Parts: sequence; structure tokens; C-alpha cells
Amino acid sequence: MCEGCLTGIWGDFEMTKINVWGFAVLAASLLFAGAAEAQVQQLPKAKPGQIVARLPQTTNALPVGDARPVWGWVDFCRRMPRDCEASRGPARDVRLDAATWGVLNEVNRSINAAIEPLTDMEHWGVADRWDYPTDGKGDCEDYVLLKRKVLVERGFPRQALLVTVVIDQNGDGHAILTVKTDHGDFALDNMRDEILPWVRTGYRFVKRQSQEDPNRWVALDDTVASPAQVAAH
Repeated sequence: MCEGCLTGIWGDFEMTKINVWGFAVLAASLLFAGAAEAQVQQLPKAKPGQIVARLPQTTNALPVGDARPVWGWVDFCRRMPRDCEASRGPARDVRLDAATWGVLNEVNRSINAAIEPLTDMEHWGVADRWDYPTDGKGDCEDYVLLKRKVLVERGFPRQALLVTVVIDQNGDGHAILTVKTDHGDFALDNMRDEILPWVRTGYRFVKRQSQEDPNRWVALDDTVASPAQVAAH
């Protein structure tokens, strides 16, 4: 559960100083991701078509219109402008194979294990604050931001890593990282280590970043989807 995620869509809050020493946590997460990448690079090469058959397959969630940017993202970008600077560009999906699937899983698991879940009210004394979990503690969106950062630094296209707002089974706001691939859309979630197809999360999808512009947000509808187009490997 991510208390305050929906509040952050409209709410305002005061800024709080970041605990600088905690960058060690971020460095550790980067090392986890690097180790994962090295590990999957050692996987034996499969024959054409063999890898694809073992990988999960799902659909793509389709935008149904523009949406108001989440306030937490807007405030994060005001404090961390370099992490939000991006020129508009064409949409790109991750070409899923055994190596990229392995990296995604290891990054998701390692960051979930490294960060202690803590609500923004307990952490900062405010309803919603988006930030990197540099002190080893964070809310759902903080996991998302760190996973996005690590994966971009590992070479994944920014256009395929989309901060996404959903409603969980309890009716609470929650944030996940959607990874768009040629096998469909998958959810990296601090609530579970398993990466699930977006349609199997049990969440109601509300909005996410646009692939073409991370500072533009689009509305989603669980009933609007399209088949994935698997690239030739």
C-alpha cells in the first residue's frame, strides 16, 4: 500500500531536507543491478525462437487521453531537474530476452530487499513526497524512482520505463514501474518480488507517463489494450 499516492495527485506539501549519507544505499542498489547484468550475460545462448518461448507474454495498456501530471512527480522534478530533463522522442519498448528479463528481476528483487517501507507521513511528516530512498527508507514511488534510475543506467530505454499510478485491492493509491516490452507491459512493484503482467496485478490502472515525453501523463483504462508485437530475435 502507498498511503498518499492519490493525495499527491492534487495535494501540496512542504519540502524536507534529504539525508545525504544515505547515498550508500543507492550505490549498493547499483552494484546489485550490475551483478545481475553480469550474471545474465553468462547465460548460454539459445537457438532462434527458443528464448522467446520461455518468456512471459501479455498485452499493452493503451492510453485513452491526456491526464494531469502527478504533483509528486512535478515537485520531484523541481528539486531534481536533471533526472527529469528529456527531449520528446519516439516511443521505444524493451526487446525482451533472457538477459533483459534476468536484469529486470534482479533489480526488482534487490531494491525491494534494500529499502525499508515507510510512509511519507512517517518519513517526512507530509502526505506525499517523491524522492530517492537514499536513507534506506521509502514509500512506493521512491522504489519506483530508484528502479527507473538503475535500469536507465544499465542501458534500458527511458521511454520504456514509466512511472504509473494505480488503485490497489484496498482502494488505496499506489505507484509501480511499468516496463513496456515487445512481449507486453510488466509491473515492477515493491509489494512483490515477482514481475507480473499488468493485467495480473489486480490493480486498477489510472495514469502513467507518456512514452514520448516523461513530463506528460496519459490516462489509462483497464479494458483498453492491444496485443504485444514480439520482435524477431
